[in-house]
Amino acid sequence: MSDSDSLYHRLFSHPRMVEELVRQFVSNALSSDLDFSGLQRVNSKFHIGRRSAARREGDVIWRLPIRKGIDIYLYLLIEFQSQSDVSMAVRTQVYQGLLWQQVIREQKVKSGARLPPLLLLVLHNGAQRWSAPTEISELVALESDSPLWHWQPQARYYLLDLGAVPENALLRRDSLVALLFRLERPSSPQQLERLIEEVIGWFRRHEGFRELKGLFSELVRHAIRRTETGAWVPEELLEMKSNLAATFKAFKKHCLAEGEAIGLAKGEAKGLARGKAEALMRLLVSRFGTVPLSFRKRIRGAKLASIERWLSRALDAHDLPSVFDQSR
Repeated sequence: MSDSDSLYHRLFSHPRMVEELVRQFVSNALSSDLDFSGLQRVNSKFHIGRRSAARREGDVIWRLPIRKGIDIYLYLLIEFQSQSDVSMAVRTQVYQGLLWQQVIREQKVKSGARLPPLLLLVLHNGAQRWSAPTEISELVALESDSPLWHWQPQARYYLLDLGAVPENALLRRDSLVALLFRLERPSSPQQLERLIEEVIGWFRRHEGFRELKGLFSELVRHAIRRTETGAWVPEELLEMKSNLAATFKAFKKHCLAEGEAIGLAKGEAKGLARGKAEALMRLLVSRFGTVPLSFRKRIRGAKLASIERWLSRALDAHDLPSVFDQSR
C-alpha cells in the first residue's frame, strides 16, 4: 500500500470523514435513509491467511444502520485507487461475496433472514479520469438478448472520481472532505496558501479533532511537495502558514533570477528572453506537469515581453491554456 493510500485509509477510518463523504458526495437517493449515529467500523477478516491479505489492508469497511429497519445494515466498503482498473467490477463482486460470507460466518444474519445490503464505493484519486466500467455486465462477452444473459453475475460499484468533482461544488461545502479533495488538486503557490488558511480555520472552529489535524498536516506536506519540488516542509499544520509565503517567494525568486542570470551572461536581450523562457518552462512543468509541444514552440519563439507576461500569469493560473490566453 503506497503512502498516499495509507493516508487515505487512516483518514476514512475516522467517522467524521465517512459521514461527510457519504452525505455530501454520494447520491442523496443512496444516503438519505442512513442513520449515521449508529456508524460502526467493521473489521475485515475475509482474507486472513491468504496471499492477498496485504492487498486488502487498504480497505475501510463501515456498517451503517438504515432507519427503516433495525435488522438491516448497509456495509460501505471503500477502495482507494490511483489508476483506472478495468477489472474493478470483477473485484467488487469478489469482495461483496467475501463480506457476506464473513457476516454469515459470524452469525450476524438469522436463519432464513436476508443478507444486509452493500454499497461498494470506489474512491479514485488519480491524475487521469476514471474510464473503467462500473458494472460487471459491461465486461461479459455476451449479447443482452442471449438466453444466458439472465444467468450472468450482476455487480456494480459507486464511483467517486475526486478530480471530476466540480470546483464550485467543493467551494460550496464547509467540510474536511471538500478540503481534502481540493488539496489533492494542482494549485499555484497563492492558491495553496489560501487553501491552507481554510484548513487552519476549519480546525480552529472545530475542537477535538487532533488525529485528523495530524493527518491533514501530512496532506498539506504532500501538496507543498507537488507545488514546490525540494521545498522545506514544516512539521506542524499551524507552522505551515507562517513559512509557506517565504517558501513560495524563494521559489519564484529562484526561477526568475536563474533565468535572468542566463540572459545577462549572454549580454543581450535575446539571451535574457531565452533564460526567462527556460525559467517559464520549469515553472509550467512544476505546476501542470507535461507541457505540450505546441506551447513549447510558442515559448521558444516569443519575445521577452510576452514571456514575462506568461511568467506572471503562470504563478496563479488555474490551468495551462489560461497562461497563454490572449484575451487577458
